Amino acid sequence: MDTPGTSTVRHAVMQLLRDCGMTTVFGNPGSTELPFLDRWPNDLRYVLGLQESSVVAMADGYARATGRAAFCSLHSAVGAGHAAGSIFTAYRNQAPLVITAGQQARSLLPLNPFLGATEAANFPKPYVKWSVEPARAEDVPAALAHAWHIALQPPCGPTFVSIPMDDWSAPAEPLPPRRIGRDTAPDPALLKEAAVALAASRNPVLVIGPEVDAAGAGPAAVALAERLNAPVLASPFSSRASFPEGHPLFAGFLAAAPNVVTAGLAAHDLVLVLGAPVFTFHVAGDYRLPPLIQMTADGEAIAAAPAGTGILGGLRLGIPALTALLPRSDRPAPPPRPSPPAPAAATPIPVEYLLHSLAAARPGDSVIVEEAPSHRPAIQQHLPIPDWGGFFTMASGGLGYGLPAAVGVALAHPGRRVVAVIGDGSMMYSIQALWTAVREALPLTVIVLNNGGYGAMRSFSRVLGVENAPGIDLPGLDFPSLAAGMGCPARQVADPADLAAALSAAFASPSPMLIDVALDPAIHTLYRKG
Repeated sequence: MDTPGTSTVRHAVMQLLRDCGMTTVFGNPGSTELPFLDRWPNDLRYVLGLQESSVVAMADGYARATGRAAFCSLHSAVGAGHAAGSIFTAYRNQAPLVITAGQQARSLLPLNPFLGATEAANFPKPYVKWSVEPARAEDVPAALAHAWHIALQPPCGPTFVSIPMDDWSAPAEPLPPRRIGRDTAPDPALLKEAAVALAASRNPVLVIGPEVDAAGAGPAAVALAERLNAPVLASPFSSRASFPEGHPLFAGFLAAAPNVVTAGLAAHDLVLVLGAPVFTFHVAGDYRLPPLIQMTADGEAIAAAPAGTGILGGLRLGIPALTALLPRSDRPAPPPRPSPPAPAAATPIPVEYLLHSLAAARPGDSVIVEEAPSHRPAIQQHLPIPDWGGFFTMASGGLGYGLPAAVGVALAHPGRRVVAVIGDGSMMYSIQALWTAVREALPLTVIVLNNGGYGAMRSFSRVLGVENAPGIDLPGLDFPSLAAGMGCPARQVADPADLAAALSAAFASPSPMLIDVALDPAIHTLYRKG
């Protein structure tokens, strides 16, 4: 307990959370966190998740949607272990998180106590940017301020602080408020070289990744593409909106396969990559690249690029500076991207028909959070994303992100409809996040793409020539019953004639609703030309 009239670690940390804008705290509490939770202040919001992996994914979605760091409180080393997959995903998503975990009392640590961890700060490494257990109780506020600062420095990412439970009541003075700059300007000489090369190019192409949206540089990227009058491709596995997909310069998606990237870039004499690695692949193969220029705030992405010129710097500053150096191009506009034909209704329901119906029915300002890897090509064809900030998925490939991230995105945008598009296999990793969505009364629509198994595994089995692999089919899952058990209204749709009414009811609901759509289990090709 805090002593009345004294400033404690807990007092100092609460003020730090306010000063840093981390007033929404995501947590799953245990005994080692109770001193932190004591007499919880009314001006801080505590969002309860029922498992630590969901807690971190919720905070990840919230941080990415707001552009601010989010605060997570996990229960001891075991809680950090539960959350490890989501911590890795946050690292790959470049989501700014300050993650804490409770630790046993300092006086007990030499005795290897229950809930104690001798190497707590090492536990989440290497997938946090910085990790510490402060040497003294009074150092905890400064350690959290340090963690917040590092989490927000590009490339953003999670940080970790282990806090012994008796530290919270120790004396400590509040820290002075901190302000930090987050943008660095690229080298002007390299920008001039890039402008000369782009102006001389006969047929350039832009490849744009998630960092553009994360940096708030989307409108600047559109202005650059229009100045060049060049086609734009989304980078492989882009985890955010890469470009408005209704824009006439948008040319589609690069798949995460070397041969497809080679084919997609072969006609171009210069590639400008903005805010993406060069490139994220999922399958092996040989590839060839035209001359390439890459601009990003991620030095590791530049170091890993196999070729080209790397321009290190913030995109919010770098893209407008590059545009200002370019003359307006008189090259002819690229041909428009063909629109796919409207899919026909059938039973079982084709995924293309579901996605086309969803695109027509969803509110115009809704946000899509996707975790349906086997259906991503169909999503890219039939569920276009028109706006910056309108799409999120995970960059890690690890399942279990989508539903809790959708909860975090909905918390970040009160009143705005969020649509979680999630495969049946993915849904079972973090289904308990539905409880939090119900508790918070969020306008969240959950669409389960139920093809009765792990569709990506079916596809890869065909690609790799694997037959009769176990563990791929998922019979007997009753998602409406699971949702109802957490207080979430739900319905199952197997007839395409019922789909429009189900979507309409879900979008009219002010609170969460789940629709389980029985899909055709046909195997889909993951890597086709976008």
